Amino acid sequence: ISPSSKFANKKKKITKAEKLRMLQEEEERRLKEEEEARLKYEKEEMERFETERIEKEKWQQLEAKDLERRKEELEELNLLEGCYPEAEKLKRENRLLSRWNHYIRCDGSPDPLVPQEMNTFISLWKEETNETFEEVIEKSKLVLNLIEKLKLVLLETPPYDLQDKNVNQYQESIQELQELLHFKFNVATEILLRQASTLADLDSGNMEKIIQHENVTLYLWANLKKNPRYRSISFSETNIGFEIPRILATCDIALRLLHTRYDHVTPLCPVPRPLKVVQDPSTIIEPVKNQDTDIVKEAISKEDQEQSKQPGSESVMVHEEIKVNIVEPIIYNFFSDGQGEEESEAMKFEVEMKLLSETVSAAQLLLLENSCEKPEFFEANEVDLFQFTTLGGVYHVDILELPPQCKPVNGWMIVEILKEGLQKYKYPPETTEDFETENAFPPVEVMLQVQENVIFFEDPMVARWDPEGKHWRTDGISCVNYNSENRLVTFNLEAFGPITLIQDAHINMPYQSWELRPLEMNKVLLTVTTVFTEIQIQIKENLCMLASIKLKNKEHDSILKGKWMTPIPFIIALKEVGLNIFPTGHSHFYVVVNNKVPLVELKAYRQMALLSSAFAFSWSKWNLSCDSSKVVFQVKEHLNQEPDTEYPDWALLMFSGDRAQRLKINEYSETFSEALKEETEFHSTLYHMVKDFASGEAIEKIRSSNCQFVDSVCQMLLSTRLLSYS
Repeated sequence: ISPSSKFANKKKKITKAEKLRMLQEEEERRLKEEEEARLKYEKEEMERFETERIEKEKWQQLEAKDLERRKEELEELNLLEGCYPEAEKLKRENRLLSRWNHYIRCDGSPDPLVPQEMNTFISLWKEETNETFEEVIEKSKLVLNLIEKLKLVLLETPPYDLQDKNVNQYQESIQELQELLHFKFNVATEILLRQASTLADLDSGNMEKIIQHENVTLYLWANLKKNPRYRSISFSETNIGFEIPRILATCDIALRLLHTRYDHVTPLCPVPRPLKVVQDPSTIIEPVKNQDTDIVKEAISKEDQEQSKQPGSESVMVHEEIKVNIVEPIIYNFFSDGQGEEESEAMKFEVEMKLLSETVSAAQLLLLENSCEKPEFFEANEVDLFQFTTLGGVYHVDILELPPQCKPVNGWMIVEILKEGLQKYKYPPETTEDFETENAFPPVEVMLQVQENVIFFEDPMVARWDPEGKHWRTDGISCVNYNSENRLVTFNLEAFGPITLIQDAHINMPYQSWELRPLEMNKVLLTVTTVFTEIQIQIKENLCMLASIKLKNKEHDSILKGKWMTPIPFIIALKEVGLNIFPTGHSHFYVVVNNKVPLVELKAYRQMALLSSAFAFSWSKWNLSCDSSKVVFQVKEHLNQEPDTEYPDWALLMFSGDRAQRLKINEYSETFSEALKEETEFHSTLYHMVKDFASGEAIEKIRSSNCQFVDSVCQMLLSTRLLSYS
């Protein structure tokens, strides 16, 4: 190793002066870096403050611009929303026209809305005796039609057009008709059982009778031979039957299964009544500049005071219908004095339309208001009808005492008629002291065929009617088995009476997604996708139609497909076949919902319906991320009939009821932000928001939309509540 390399490997000794110099250089470098960082931070802060200032100024300018044109936009929206009171006037005219058509038809059927005619019809039918089962079934067509009309009147007539006395009258008529119809079926069954011996089967010696109808099917079996070995009863060419215990096989009994495809057992739901006034009608008639307007205001105020003084009524529970009845005649008298006929009619029409617009809005808002009180406590085994619904009608399963049989004597048929009429056989008997074992009265096995038009997404539950508690119960029923392929339900029954199948009413809630897409002018397609099914509904003018049902991604046939109906009957029909996508005021207690403020939801549905002829709307996942006072959905212009396979042009809108804005994010963004999209503004209405990027053809379609079509779309949106239940 050379001496030079030795000294190179040794560390050079650093003097104190050099150390001090290095420390000073390090300190100077640190101070320089800190100064540079401080200057950079100050520069960034200044730039940030400047950016925020510019953004704030821009936001303030947008707000000022929005405030400046708010009045103009709201006035234009009010003109467009004039279609709702116009559609309501057409509905009223149609209801009056329907009654007039019934009057001039003179077919002998009563007008269900006239109590005198209904009382006469019921009294005359009560007096008719010895009607056969076929005759009662034939008469039941008219009775069921009357009941359906009364129910539709209660559901279709807005709350402000219904008086409490009329509601009570219609409900009493419905109940009387239901009870009388079932009584007539019992009498006809008794007449049929008197002839059991003449109708006996040659092989078994017992009577078996099946009478089928579109609304009612009777399965009747009479035990004439009392053979203890004959315990399995199966009605020919059906899968319906009974397995009775030995003790019943030796008794004078008859088994009846009366399947009614309607439910006249479950009590009627209460009709929703308005609890508050959205806007006092006296403020609506302010545009009329005349001293007589004070008379109108004073009359309304006086009526309100008198209403609040009535016993049992609260000052907040004011019925809009009363105010309508007061305002209209006063307006009529006011306009008919001292003014030209044409001018008075025009002003009268304007005031009436404004008043009607407010009452229509109040009725629509009533549909969206959730109940604040949880349903009352239910006993064990009691069915909560707020959570569950009956499907497939009611099966009246009864064990009857066999009445005395007809006997031929000298060419005459003699029969003993019991005064007490048709009697039910008590099984098990009330006193069982004479029987040693507890199993002396085993349950009866029942096999039922599920109505083919009804869809059960899960195995149905079986419930029996409790006549004392007036509710459905699940106890007394055991060994329930459902064969979905053959649609057969088998169970053991301990107590007899009305039986029904129930399903969770909210099984299709919340929805997974939805879409509202135009098909053509005044025609749209509403698609709602749930866990179990995809439902497509077409809407045109004042009609709705079930276009498609998919179960497990396969098309499902239904008797409702292709049938056009008005919205309320259409909703009822879907519920009756198990396709319930219509939440109630209590549904939020049973479904995890994205609850939105009712007024915001109402405004969104009304304006979406206005735009539905030219714009498609769709579900957005960000609707869950915003608060309850805002809704988020996707929208795009859609003028052709063909559905888009891809949706690159969807715009994401956020709406708070009084402000609409286009969001910077899209459906595939990672996080939610309310940031405004560049080069866009916000508006007071959805109409003016989409107007910024809409074509002239789309705007023309919106302005030319049929009022009944817009009203029907809005009604379907209000009924499904897509923005809260998705």
